[in-house]
Amino acid sequence: MASHINSINQHLALEFQASHTYLAMSIWLREKDLHGFSSYMLNKSTEERGHASRMIAYLVDSDAEVQLPTIESPNRTWPSVKDVFEMVYEMEKDVTASINNIYSKSEQEGDRAATAMLDWFISEQLQEEAEARFVLKRLRLADGNAAALILLDQQFLDGTLLAHVKAGGAFNSSGGSGADGNAA
Repeated sequence: MASHINSINQHLALEFQASHTYLAMSIWLREKDLHGFSSYMLNKSTEERGHASRMIAYLVDSDAEVQLPTIESPNRTWPSVKDVFEMVYEMEKDVTASINNIYSKSEQEGDRAATAMLDWFISEQLQEEAEARFVLKRLRLADGNAAALILLDQQFLDGTLLAHVKAGGAFNSSGGSGADGNAA
């Protein structure tokens, strides 16, 4: 089996483990009555399973063997919401490193279909890390303040917390400014 195919199969464990961990985080946050954070994590769990499915589709379409991984039971408690997002950020960085490794191997092995499939993941991981870093910075600013935590939770519920990050932030030319850089 080609090394990049083996690496994709190994990467499936990261995607499924992340999905399982995000589900555990969603449950823990829901138990704390932080419904906005909980909904976000539940969506992340589903999203990670979708990422695994994309890679599985590539393997099947390439007539390569799919090796489904064993998933460990994730942690079920965290000291704080900030600790949850520190873990999220670290998981996303690990996923990014794995995808970069697979991409390098795919290039070395001349598998253009694999690199084309992975291009989407590279863009996705840039967004995933940016989101996790943004929320983590907000939680660090909140510094355990209950009112700030409730506000962030509400912003997750109403969809406004990450809207700026998802739109590309302040450096997006279509981010609400006119052609001259002034507010439209």
